[in-house]
Amino acid sequence: MGVREVKDFFKKNEHQMEIMEFEQSSATVNLAAAALNVGPDQIAKTIAFRLKKENMVVVMSGCAKLDNRKFKDTFKEKAKMIPADQLEEVTGHPVGGVCPFGLRKEIAVYLDESLKKHASVFPAAGAPNTAVCVKVDELEEITGGCWVKVCSDKGLDKL
Repeated sequence: MGVREVKDFFKKNEHQMEIMEFEQSSATVNLAAAALNVGPDQIAKTIAFRLKKENMVVVMSGCAKLDNRKFKDTFKEKAKMIPADQLEEVTGHPVGGVCPFGLRKEIAVYLDESLKKHASVFPAAGAPNTAVCVKVDELEEITGGCWVKVCSDKGLDKL
């Protein structure tokens, strides 16, 4: 389901992006890193949140951890993830395939600054066995997202 929407999104927006499909699952950061032969931090994990007035996705580096205080300071609400059984209805993508491309509904996209230490990152592409390589300096244009800092800095200097 979600891969078709991602392909359509790239085509409609004239982005030449190759979706990689794997025989094995790439649904977690570690599985995706192994499938792509890259470090876990280069995986761009996408987490869907529900606020009182909107749904959103936040894309962050694979080893980054959400900082609840920074999230609340930025969005003026506590972080509440969309339940797994509602992800596909809200985003159009299943668990493990959620990404900031080809979203089912108008959903705000936020890009955490933890991604900026990489030249390129690998988000999922609509299914739990897919990924796409995206240059970090093109993420904002491709997704229509805006940059935020909602992840902790602790431990990231050791990567």
